[in-house]
Amino acid sequence: MNETSICVVGNVATQPVYRELASGPSARFRLAVTARYLDREKKVWTDGHTNFFTVWANRQLATNASASLVLGDPVIVQGRLKVRTDVREGQNWTSADIDAIAIGHDLSRGTSAFRKLLKGDAVPGETAQPEPQWETPPEDPTGVSDAGDSGGEGGEGGDGDAGEARQRQQVPVAVA
Repeated sequence: MNETSICVVGNVATQPVYRELASGPSARFRLAVTARYLDREKKVWTDGHTNFFTVWANRQLATNASASLVLGDPVIVQGRLKVRTDVREGQNWTSADIDAIAIGHDLSRGTSAFRKLLKGDAVPGETAQPEPQWETPPEDPTGVSDAGDSGGEGGEGGDGDAGEARQRQQVPVAVA
């Protein structure tokens, strides 16, 4: 079977949501991936367009991701790309999901402390969490929105909430 495997580097844009399902643990979060390029005229690196993906993790990866990741963490995600289209309330919607095979902190941007789990170890964060608001609010026809980043290029810097979270993060995150 041909599948599209990808590896993306970005920031955790929503707090991971953990669920215990009949098929086993599941977790999901939004990932913001912002292209950067060198503006040769200004001689500075500039943020480009931001793509948002919904990352899905299952089984032990879901449990570990939920216990290890927080909003704003720089991560590397490897998995299978799934692009879905559907019609909601008469509008066409397209979403890009990643069925994660591996997730890790991006160590080029901070430090992390790995702890191997042994059978029977309790993992913090295994409790169910409230469902976040996943939908992007409809655009205001006037072009003025008070809802923040609508998933496009965002405000200054181009990476919306993930950029703000990255900017706030001043100390390395250690994973217990």
